[in-house]
This record gives sequence, C-alpha cells and structure tokens, in this order.
Amino acid sequence: MHYKKPGLPNINDFVVCTVKTILHHSVFVSLDEYDNLEGLVHISEIAPGRIRNIRDYVKPDKKIVCKVLKVNIQSKQIDLSLRRVSVNAMKLKIDEIRQEEKAEKLLEIIGKTLNLNLEMMYKEAGTKIIDEFGSLQEGFNSISKHEDEVLKKLGLNDKVANVLIKTVKEKIKPPKIKIKLILELKSYDSNGLDLIKNLLINASNEYKKKTDNIEISYISAPRYQLEITSSQDIKKAESSAEDIAEEIVNQGKKSNIVGKWQKAS
Repeated sequence: MHYKKPGLPNINDFVVCTVKTILHHSVFVSLDEYDNLEGLVHISEIAPGRIRNIRDYVKPDKKIVCKVLKVNIQSKQIDLSLRRVSVNAMKLKIDEIRQEEKAEKLLEIIGKTLNLNLEMMYKEAGTKIIDEFGSLQEGFNSISKHEDEVLKKLGLNDKVANVLIKTVKEKIKPPKIKIKLILELKSYDSNGLDLIKNLLINASNEYKKKTDNIEISYISAPRYQLEITSSQDIKKAESSAEDIAEEIVNQGKKSNIVGKWQKAS
C-alpha cells in the first residue's frame, strides 16, 4: 500500500509484518503499515512449546500478522508476538488490509478522473478521510450511506469532493444490517387471531417505506419475530426497529391487543 501510518502502533494492536532477518533466538520484521519501522519477535513469542529451529515457522520475506507487546517511544523499539495471534484475529487483520487496498485502488481511479496521481489524491482527500474515519474503507462506507456532508467539514476541494462522492456511491453499496426483535401479542377477543394477523400485515405494508426490508414471522403463540434490514449504521437501524416495534404495540391497543417487545437473544 502507498499510504503509511504515522507514528507508532499501540500495545495490543495487530500488525502485518514482513520477515526480514532470522537469527538463532529472534526474528526482525518490518511493519508494512508504517514507514521505516521494524519490530522484533523473540523466539519465545514465535509459537507455543519448545522451538528447535525458528525457520520451521517463518521464512524470509514471508508476510505474518503479529500482536504488539511493547513499544519504546524513545528508541522506537517494538516487541511483537506471533504465537498470541489467533486464527480469527489473523483472518480479520488480513481482510482489513485487503479492504483498505481495494479502497486505495478506488482512490487511485478517482485520481485518474481528476488527472491527479495517488500521492496527490492522498494530499487532497485520502489522508483527511483516514484522520476522520480511521481508514479509507470506513470513510467510503460512510459516503456510500449518504453521509457526504462529512466531506464538507474536512475542507475538500469541491471538484474533488463531487467526483469522490459520485464514484464511491457507484462502486460501493452500503452493507445491510439485520435487526431482530421479538413481539408478544395477545388478544382475548373471539376473533383475536384475525386482529393480530391484520395488525401485522398492515404494519409490514406501512413500515416498508421506513426501512430497506421488514419481515414478520410467527414463532409460537404469542411470539412473533420482527426482522428489519437496513443500510443505516447499526445505532440508527436499532433505533428504527425499536420505533417500529413500539408503534405496532401502540396500534394493537386500538384493537384490544395487549403487546410488548424485546430484543432477540
């Protein structure tokens, strides 16, 4: 990747490294996400148990994911661990890097439209987006959710901002979030089941306008599952789902339906 993070990593961060030098009791690596930073993995942090030969676990130029154990700010010495990285943590870190590489490629494509190289695009927009959102990918995801007002606060050139917004919204579709709630609805009228059925059908039709998708399914009397699919961020999606559940309960009261809702476990 062209972009390099400034400063030093934090303790407990997961970092992608390239093996540079293998010694008898340690391995020196470069930190790929940082500019001219090296770290050390002691033999005791290579793998559990006794290690006879470090080269059985690492090879020169091999990419590995390590966990940051210690950071000396003055000397910039960074102690790392390979053995403390779970398979899941490794996969998540690798996926994060791949997503950021794709985002950087998109930034480069935007730059070609504007006749700006990648370095200039970072100066114009990329670095500002990373400072605000933590990564290009997170910034682009926010833009794809129609949160482009943020770019104006970052002080981006209008021409750059307009092309960036247009391209990102064409290329990146906001991720869908599913929120599940449980409705409990009871009616003691002779036609109680019909009343509840009509309430849920009407709710499904009415609230489709407020979210990407809504599904209401029967679990077992008196429980029903309300599933909301939304492209909003998770807090807004949860708030929308809870508002809909509350409105269904309130609408039910008009037909003598006793109801309440709770989050699905």
